[in-house]
Amino acid sequence: MTRALPFVIALALAASTGAHATDRGERVERHLDRRGDRSEQRLDQRGDHIAAHADRRAQRLDSNGHPRAARHIDARGERVDARLDRRGEHIDMRLERKGERIDGRLDRRHERG
Repeated sequence: MTRALPFVIALALAASTGAHATDRGERVERHLDRRGDRSEQRLDQRGDHIAAHADRRAQRLDSNGHPRAARHIDARGERVDARLDRRGEHIDMRLERKGERIDGRLDRRHERG
């Protein structure tokens, strides 16, 4: 708590000015955008990796005379990829709502101070 005290005092003093709240809102928005981009990129890479692995495995099974198993593996890879896409959209939506909440709070603080 003692380490955070100067920061809390500085934040309380700066929060009284509307310019600080606006700057903070912009910084928060940029931070959430970058965070959303990183999570989306990570999920895309993971989905591509899983799909590529499933494709290689399906090709190997097909060439070894197991076409049904190959179709099963291929379909599983597509399902996983679709699930990761939905998860990425969900994360983006959550970050967007979080940004809107923070922005609303900062706007109210700006109106008061």
